[in-house]
Amino acid sequence: MTGQDWIEKDFYKVLGVAKDADAATIKKAYRKLARTKHPDHNPGDAKAEAEFKEVGEAYAVLSDPEQRQQYDQLRAMTGGARFQAGGRGGAGGGAGFEDMFGGMFGQSTRGQQYRAGGATFEDLLGGMFGGQQGGFQRAPQAGADLSASVTLPFRDIAEGAPVSLSVEGRTVNARIPAGVRDGQKIRLRGKGRAGEPGAPAGDLVVTVHVTPHPVFTADGMNLRLTAPVAFDEAALGATIEVPTLDGSTVRLKVPAGTPSGRGLRVKGRGIGGKGDLLVTVQVVVPQRLTDAAREAVQAFGIATSGEDVRAGLMDLAKM
Repeated sequence: MTGQDWIEKDFYKVLGVAKDADAATIKKAYRKLARTKHPDHNPGDAKAEAEFKEVGEAYAVLSDPEQRQQYDQLRAMTGGARFQAGGRGGAGGGAGFEDMFGGMFGQSTRGQQYRAGGATFEDLLGGMFGGQQGGFQRAPQAGADLSASVTLPFRDIAEGAPVSLSVEGRTVNARIPAGVRDGQKIRLRGKGRAGEPGAPAGDLVVTVHVTPHPVFTADGMNLRLTAPVAFDEAALGATIEVPTLDGSTVRLKVPAGTPSGRGLRVKGRGIGGKGDLLVTVQVVVPQRLTDAAREAVQAFGIATSGEDVRAGLMDLAKM
C-alpha cells in the first residue's frame, strides 16, 4: 500500500461504516465483507478477489488505533486530494504540498508549518514514513489460506481421527472431528501460509473424503443400517441381534407384523455415542423352497385368503 492509497482511498466507505464507528462495528463489518468476498466463495472472480484485498487493507488501517488516527489526520489535511511529494519539483505538473495547502487556505505555505491536532504536517508524515516521505509503511500482511484433502475410512470419520497432512514441505497434525460428511470442508485456523512478521498465518482448508462402509451410513450424528429378517420373524415377532460401530452387537425387538421398510431405533448407539442407531427392517423372501416349505406357504395362503392385501389400491390410484 502506498501513501497515495491513504489519501485517495476512503477506507470507511470500503467497509461501509461511519467515520466515527467504534472498533466493534469496524470488526463486524470486516468479517461480513471478508466472508462474502473471500476467494473460496468466489472462485475465478478477479473482481471479488480485488475487493477482498481492499477490504483487508482497509481493516488493517482502521483496526489499528495509531494508524487510524494518522489516516484520519492525513485525510483531514488533504481532503483526499492527489498530491506529489516532490512539491514544485514533482514530475507530471501536479500540485505539491505547498501549492495544495496554499490553495486550501488561500495563502502561501512556503516556509510555514501546518498543524493538525498539535502535530505539524512534517511530524505527521515523518511518523508515518519512518522519517522518509517516499512511501507509507504498510501494515504487515497476513498469510494466505491453503487447501488440502484427505480420504479416511468411514469408521475413522464416525469416531473422529488424527491426521497428518503434508503442506508446502511441512507436516500439519490435526484431528478430524466425528460426524464429518463426505465432501465437507474443515478450516484449520492458523495452519496456512505464514504471515509477515507481526501478522497472523492463514488458514488451512481441508476437504474430507469418506470411503463408504458396507453396512453403516451416516445421517447427521445417527448411524443407519439395514437388517434382514425372516418372514416368520416379521410376522410373529422376534428379538434379533444387529451390529454396532464399535464391533459389539445389540439386541433389537422386532414387533409382530412388522412390514419390510419399517424403521426401528436403538438410542445412544450412533456416532460418538451422541446419535442413535436407526435400523431399517428388510423382510427376506426365500429364493428356493423345499417341498415342506412350499406346502407350508400354500397352507398359509389358504388360511389368509380372505384378506385382500391390495384393498383400496385402485381407489387410491384414482385420487
